[in-house]
Amino acid sequence: MGSLALSRADVSDRPAPTIVDEVARIARHELAPLAPDIDAGSVYPGDLLRRLGKVGVWGSHVPLEGPADLRCAIQSIAALGEVCGASAFMAWCQMTLVWYVANSTNMKLARRFGDSYSTGRVLGGTGLSNPMKSFFGIEKLKLKGRKVEGGYIVRGALPWVSNLGPDHFFGTIFEREDDGGGTAKSGPGIVMFLADCADPAITLQPCKPFLAMDGTGTYGVQFRDVFVPDELILADPAGPFIKKIRAGFILLQSGMALGLIKDCIKIMDEVGAPLGHVNRYLPQQPQQFRELHAEFEKETMALASDPYNADDSYWRRVIALRLRAGDASVAAAHAAMLHCGARGYLKSHRAQRRLREAYFVAIVTPATKQLRKMLAGDEP
Repeated sequence: MGSLALSRADVSDRPAPTIVDEVARIARHELAPLAPDIDAGSVYPGDLLRRLGKVGVWGSHVPLEGPADLRCAIQSIAALGEVCGASAFMAWCQMTLVWYVANSTNMKLARRFGDSYSTGRVLGGTGLSNPMKSFFGIEKLKLKGRKVEGGYIVRGALPWVSNLGPDHFFGTIFEREDDGGGTAKSGPGIVMFLADCADPAITLQPCKPFLAMDGTGTYGVQFRDVFVPDELILADPAGPFIKKIRAGFILLQSGMALGLIKDCIKIMDEVGAPLGHVNRYLPQQPQQFRELHAEFEKETMALASDPYNADDSYWRRVIALRLRAGDASVAAAHAAMLHCGARGYLKSHRAQRRLREAYFVAIVTPATKQLRKMLAGDEP
């Protein structure tokens, strides 16, 4: 990963810090004080997300001359996730938006937005929760579009899209109404595009308070006959494009789990001295999670170095890893709470926040139940 090192003048013999080093430093010193307020919803860390863009994190996974490597991106998300699950999730949103544009064959779109997104000058997210569920027969596509001169007219509503604001963008999918009844599974009937939150025909509706992570810029999004010009089309038809980006979409989520599990291990270690004499009777110990974390990290890094692998066995490994990571996140956070005892039950202690964040890792699309459905063989 030497090619990912930041170019920076350094008169000493020490190597320049990598992107991951810089992200970890920002997480410890700048993000940590904000984490409780982000969790409570009183802060959306837009400035910090832009600051992260300046150290190169959002463009670290952009494919260069064909190959793509997600390892630095996942490690960066994990570094944020050690401190704040909500921020790790927003990092995944931004990374995924960049991933869409970097893989689009629409050169006008790539030239217009690629650098803006990868540097963090423009922030945004991903509206693929509903489409991803629709591909496996869980929901129907909520957005519909019809072809007009120079683009499409899109209508409908998405219940939850994150890392948004009035000047943000996100990628999502609509079903064509004029394509002879095309479905999400058949491919030709779906189109992927960029939505511009500044469009007056797009309305952001605040959501009801969540159990955790309220500062993630999550809104319901209404499309009232939105004109989507050809310049904002990521893929038409979207079926082949989705198959190309789907492994990266899921693998990048692994960073959330890796960071959260690592901090839960740290929480258990922190109470080892005062409570170890009784915590040793608990069935799950930090060493078990250290071994599990190391296993997940090794598998994640192996898969992340080859995200365009089209082999079915590779895809099943991606799904299986994501399922196990979600389960392990909940287990590690649960164990951390039990190791802390009453002190972890205080609102001021991060153990209870990590438990609430862990449930999000398990239910964010693709959720545990969807992953199990996918492994059962219900493919799009």
